Amino acid sequence: MDLVANLVLGLQTALTMDNLFYCFLGCLLGTLIGVLPGIGPTATIALLLPVTFGLDASTSLIMLAGIYYGAQYGGSTTAILVNLPGEASSAVTAIDGYEMARKGRAGVALATAAIGSFVAGTIATLVVAAFAIPLGEMALRFGPPEYFALIVFGLILSVTLANGPVLKAIAMIVLGLLFGIAGADVYTGLERFTFNMPDLYDGINFVAFATGIYGIAEILRNLESGGTSASISRVSSLMPSRDDFKRMALPILRGTGLGSLLGVLPGGGATLSSFASYTLEKKLSKGPVRFGDGAIEGVAGPEAANNAGAQTSFIPMLTLGIPGNGVMALMIGALMIQGIQPGPSVMTTNPSLFWGLIASMWVGNLMLLVLNLPLVGLWVKLLSTPYHFMFPAILLFSAIGVYSINLSFVDLALMSGFGLLGYVLVKLDCEPAPFLMGFILGPMLEENLRRALIFSRGDWAALVASPISITLLSLALLALIFIALPGVRRKRAAIFAESSD
Repeated sequence: MDLVANLVLGLQTALTMDNLFYCFLGCLLGTLIGVLPGIGPTATIALLLPVTFGLDASTSLIMLAGIYYGAQYGGSTTAILVNLPGEASSAVTAIDGYEMARKGRAGVALATAAIGSFVAGTIATLVVAAFAIPLGEMALRFGPPEYFALIVFGLILSVTLANGPVLKAIAMIVLGLLFGIAGADVYTGLERFTFNMPDLYDGINFVAFATGIYGIAEILRNLESGGTSASISRVSSLMPSRDDFKRMALPILRGTGLGSLLGVLPGGGATLSSFASYTLEKKLSKGPVRFGDGAIEGVAGPEAANNAGAQTSFIPMLTLGIPGNGVMALMIGALMIQGIQPGPSVMTTNPSLFWGLIASMWVGNLMLLVLNLPLVGLWVKLLSTPYHFMFPAILLFSAIGVYSINLSFVDLALMSGFGLLGYVLVKLDCEPAPFLMGFILGPMLEENLRRALIFSRGDWAALVASPISITLLSLALLALIFIALPGVRRKRAAIFAESSD
C-alpha cells in the first residue's frame, strides 16, 4: 500500500502543468540530440545545468531525466535510416536495423524500436519504484564507514566497466578526486589548490567543469572530425505484421530484464545493456545467420535493453546517492545546485521530488511513443544541418549560462580550460566519465573517511568494523582482481572494440 500511495504522490507531482511541459521539453530535446550524432545526453545535460537554477528541483530533474532516456529513443532513428547511430547505445541497432531499411522495412524497424523502448521503459519504471523503498531503508543504516566503502565500491565498478584501459580509468578517477577537493577544507578552513583566488574558495564550479569537459570538448572533437553524409532510407508502412510481433515479443521482454539488471551496475547503463542483449538474442536464435542481415530480434532486444538500462541506472543515484555513469553524476550535480544532499534522505525529506521523478518516467515514455514516429521526417532533415551553423550558438549559450551563475570570469576561464583538457583526454583515449565521477564523489569520499576517523579517534580499523563495509570493500577488491585476469582483459577489449566500430 505504501508503494501505491507513493506513486499517487508522484503522479500528482508529475502531472502539474509545469512538470508536464518540462517533461515534454526534455523528451523532445532528448530525441533531438539522440538523432544528431556527436552531441549526446551527457554534453546536453552539462550545457543545460545553468537553466535549472531558475526551476524547481523536481521540475529540473524531470526535464534532465527526459533528455537522458529520450536520447535512447532518438538514437535508433538515424541508426536505422542512415546507419549512423546518434547514441553509442544505438550502435547495435544499426547492424540489423539498417539492413531492414535497405530491404524496404525502415518503417517496421522504427516501429519495433519505439515499441520495444516503450515497453521496456514502462516495466523499468516499475522496477525503479519497487526497488526504491527497500534500498532506501537499507541505506538509512549506513554510517560514515559504510558510505566510504560504498563510494569506493562504486568507483571501482565504474573503473572495471569503463571503456578503455583500466589503468587509464583509474588515473581519471584519481585526477577527478584531486580536482574535487580543491577549495577551503571543511574541517580546518585551510585552502587547497586555490592559488589564492577567492573564486576557488568554495571549490571548482561544477557547471563550469561539466560544461567544459563534455560540452566544449565535444565541440572541438566534432569540428575535428567534420561532417558525415549518408543516404537516407525511405520510410513506408510503420505497422509490423503479426509474425513481426511474434518475433519481437520475447526479445523485448528478455532485453528489458537484462537492461534492468545491468543498468543498476555502476558503469553499466544503456550501452552495455544493448550489446549484451544482442549477444544473448543471437545465441538463443534458431537461425543466428539472420543476424546482421535484417533480423527484427536484433532491433527489438537491444532497443528494449538500452531503454531499460537507462532508467534503472537511476536506482543507485536516487537511493544511495551514488552515480552509475556520467549522466547520473550530472544529476547529482543538479541536486547539489538546488541545495539538496543526494542520498537516501531525499526519499524522506523530498518525497514529492523523489516519487515525482519516478512517475514522470511513465509520462515521458508515453510522450516519446507519440513523438518518435510522427516526427521521423523532421529528425532526418536535421541531419543535413551543417555543424558550423550549430556550434557558435552552443558556445554562446554555454558561456552565458556559466557566467550567469556567479558572474565570474574565472568560471569562464575554467570552462575553457576544462574544455581543452577534455579534448586532450579524448585524444589520449581516456574516458571522461570516471573523471567526472571522481570529481563528484571525491568530496563525499573524503568527508566520510575523515568523519569515520574522527568518530573512531583515528582508528583505521573502524572502516572494516561493520559487515556492510567489509562486504563492499571485499567486492571492490574482487572486482579489481577479476578484471586483471588475462582472459577477462582480452574479452573486455574485444567488446569495447566492437562498440567503438
